[in-house]
Amino acid sequence: MKSALYKKGIATRTKVMGKKHVAKRHASPDNFSLQQQQFVTEYAWGVFWSRKDLPLKIRSLVTLAMITALGKDDELKGHILGALNNGATPEEIMGVFHHATVYCGFPAANGAVRAGAAVFRELGLIK
Repeated sequence: MKSALYKKGIATRTKVMGKKHVAKRHASPDNFSLQQQQFVTEYAWGVFWSRKDLPLKIRSLVTLAMITALGKDDELKGHILGALNNGATPEEIMGVFHHATVYCGFPAANGAVRAGAAVFRELGLIK
């Protein structure tokens, strides 16, 4: 049986990331990986993403900046989609990446821009 925290987290995660993304993450091929997804859902999404101190759009933009700083391009695509789902525009997302260039450096920001362009092309937002 899933905890109340998990249920809260899965609702928030689905709202932000979309059903397809969540289903893909929870379709882990083994119990080892699935444990991490359950942990992420309960704590990252059930505790932190569910807080009311920041609107989801702002939380998404801050998350994009932090992931850019860490150079985790593999995590960016999902969170770019989440930011769009939360009402961020491609221009605002690019603004985050431009700002990150100053503080994180060109290599980190360039990777983020490539991830953004891939998502925007997929969604038909750019050619």
